[in-house]
Amino acid sequence: MLIKKLLFFAGLSVIASQTVLAQETPSPAGAPPAAPGTPQWSSRDMTYKGKGYDVLDSSYYPKKRQKQFRQYMDHQSVFPPKPRNQWEAGVGVGLYNVTGDVPTLMLWQKGGGGVHVHVRKAWGYVFSTRLQYIYGVAKNLDVQPTQAFDAPYTTLGYVPSYNATPTKPTTDVYRSTRMESSQLNLDLIFNIHNISFHNARNCMSFYGYVGLGGLAYKTRVNALDANYEAYKFNTLTTTKASNSTTRKDLQTKMDKTYESVADNANASTILDKKTLDFAPSIGAGVQFKLNKQWNISIEDRYTMPADDYLDGTKFGGNVGNMVAVSQSSDGINYFSLGLNYNIKTGKKSVEPLYWINPLDHAYSELSYPRHMLLPNPVLPDEDNDGVTDQFDKCPKTPADVKAVDGHGCPMDTDGDGVPDYKDKQLITPTECQPVDADGVGHCPCPESCGDISGKKKACTHIVDGYITFANSAAISVKLQEQLSTLAGQMKMDPDCKVVLMGGGAGGKKQEQQAWERVNAVIEYMTEKQNISRDRFIFQYDKGDNVNMVMFRSAEKDETGPSAPPPPHPNLK
Repeated sequence: MLIKKLLFFAGLSVIASQTVLAQETPSPAGAPPAAPGTPQWSSRDMTYKGKGYDVLDSSYYPKKRQKQFRQYMDHQSVFPPKPRNQWEAGVGVGLYNVTGDVPTLMLWQKGGGGVHVHVRKAWGYVFSTRLQYIYGVAKNLDVQPTQAFDAPYTTLGYVPSYNATPTKPTTDVYRSTRMESSQLNLDLIFNIHNISFHNARNCMSFYGYVGLGGLAYKTRVNALDANYEAYKFNTLTTTKASNSTTRKDLQTKMDKTYESVADNANASTILDKKTLDFAPSIGAGVQFKLNKQWNISIEDRYTMPADDYLDGTKFGGNVGNMVAVSQSSDGINYFSLGLNYNIKTGKKSVEPLYWINPLDHAYSELSYPRHMLLPNPVLPDEDNDGVTDQFDKCPKTPADVKAVDGHGCPMDTDGDGVPDYKDKQLITPTECQPVDADGVGHCPCPESCGDISGKKKACTHIVDGYITFANSAAISVKLQEQLSTLAGQMKMDPDCKVVLMGGGAGGKKQEQQAWERVNAVIEYMTEKQNISRDRFIFQYDKGDNVNMVMFRSAEKDETGPSAPPPPHPNLK
């Protein structure tokens, strides 16, 4: 009846654990709707809110793993550190039986039982250790009379058939023993059921273990009745009776005193003369998760002490006219049902790692990347000229040189090979080149480069020219290089203005398009090159090429608007 109750309770626990886990797995927030069971995500920062934990939260890691966490966050390591995880504490009850030479009595046969407590710590996703204490009482009872017995029956005057004649004992012997024990085990537990490739988490955990421990036990025999006389079972009819009928009849005739100490060849004792034995064990079990803190377990442990006297005897039953002598040690089987709790502490921690799927973070990064989203790169620019070192053909540009071209080299307005900041003749005509080290040509300086007195004429640095757009008013990379040259020239003549002319003579549409291109040039020069807007004069040319913007230096005292309104803003 008890086994049926245990199985019924285990079934209810599985159903409850599946229901609770379903509640722990809401749908995503801030992401497209997904099927039930999809992990939940925050729309603000995509923090994982489902069955796992936030790997990017540093408070989950102890101080000794903070270095690895920083390396992971800086993309110097591909593995996040192991989080701090909780201890498990548990209690339980179960069936405690000795498997030996005398048949065991199960709990529903008025046999013994056991209770246990334990603490468990996970050291990884597979291995954990557990310290468990078990208090158990096991009862054994012969259902057939035996000629194989030892103390205390021999001290009571019984004569075993293998020691003397006549061959039968003076009365039938039915051995009845009770073994009480305390067992302390240190177990190494292994499980891999938490590693799942297709689910965030399993609601069950299968595990096996090996254990080392100590067993302190005392076995007593129920050999005397209430009057302290040996039981007389000659009137017990067992010829045609079943074992269960015989067992019930024997239990009716026997009291429950277990007054005599059983025989024991082991002289090592402890605490109330309990025999002390080394007790290795093996076992397996399954846990059912109720929620993140509670779970139940069903487990079976088999203990193998090197002792043949757990049931009080080394002899088996009768085999024909022979007496069976045990050739192996007795064992202990403990089948238990436990209730376990994951202990919370003041520091932030996750569930025991044997409940965590180590693939959870990897799969979540594949679907909703957070750590894999790299920050905007900061490219090195040693000379601070605005061109990154990777593309800078002149990486050692002096700090006081602000005007460079698209390759990071100082501006060379006249193209004579001497940069402007070293060029003593800024505008050297082509026919006067090549030049010397100071950028001075080999022909007389034309009127455009200076006057006889050696003073520079106004706006001599600004060279007339034009730029051609594509089919839009966007400033392409090529146009940026041209405008950078013009900006350098204007900085050389800070008191000069530039006239920008757009071809808008073909009608309203052309006039609007011409305005858009000239305005794009002025905005680029003011925003990117830091040229004041009032240094430009906005004009329309008589030409009809709306994609061309011509520029020239303004005449002395020449004026005009720099920001005229669009002529036809509503024109499509």
